[in-house]
Amino acid sequence: MSAILDPHISLGEVKLKVSQLERSIRFYEEVVGLKALPLDEAKREASFTADGLNVLLVIEEVPNALIPPRRSHAGLYHFAILLPNRPSLSLALRHLINTGIHIGQADHLVSEALYIEDPDHNGIEIYRDRPRSEWTQDDRGNYVMASDPLDMESLLAESSGQEWSGLPAGTIIGHIHLHVGDLRTSRAFYESKLGFDVVGDYAQMSALFISAGGYHHHIGMNIWAGIGAALPPANTVGLSYFTIVFPSEESREAWLTELRAAGVATSALGEAIVLHDPSGIAIHTIVKAV
Repeated sequence: MSAILDPHISLGEVKLKVSQLERSIRFYEEVVGLKALPLDEAKREASFTADGLNVLLVIEEVPNALIPPRRSHAGLYHFAILLPNRPSLSLALRHLINTGIHIGQADHLVSEALYIEDPDHNGIEIYRDRPRSEWTQDDRGNYVMASDPLDMESLLAESSGQEWSGLPAGTIIGHIHLHVGDLRTSRAFYESKLGFDVVGDYAQMSALFISAGGYHHHIGMNIWAGIGAALPPANTVGLSYFTIVFPSEESREAWLTELRAAGVATSALGEAIVLHDPSGIAIHTIVKAV
């Protein structure tokens, strides 16, 4: 029996390990358009927001950092920054073009997405959702998605005459996409224990999408790093953890009680309760600040 997961959960901050802190700060400010909060020099950490208040990203410099080949281990495929509307995505595209960075792009039918990498090859998606009324599902309940070319001309026209001033308030972490070691084991954990709904069983792509509350996906998983892919050494750049945000302490505690009864190990770290998925990926759970 799976735990009852509150349908109103969202994703919170993502923490990444990087090799050169100052270089990454410049990248996330100047290229991505996030705002850096004061640096924690002792911890060699920096936090970023879109609105000056809510932290979306934390980066930590790790000593003697290793930068592995792409798709070589379990962990981050990309984290996804969700913008509030299409004009915001249009401005982001204009800005990214001006920086000269390589930009991937796709029309996923449920969303329009841009793809870039940070200096340590951490994957980043910047996207906007289409209205839910435009999302469709097949007869198995999978959201119908694609990777069609974006209509770049139409998208750029949305911000004609406007000036870039960074990512806007209302920007959030929309989803995270993970390399895992085994899809069946991961599905059993996230669906049958954590209580997520499978909304995209894309066996032909060796990928699985899950969500709460009917979203097209909060978490994507794939085995593109190879079956049995394991976490790399601790000093490797990449994902440190991602965060699930609960709307209330009551909903988190009820969920955690069921998880513990099912044998899922948890630990406390400040206000976060931490657990790990079958690939060893760390998940922090917190309660939304009032």
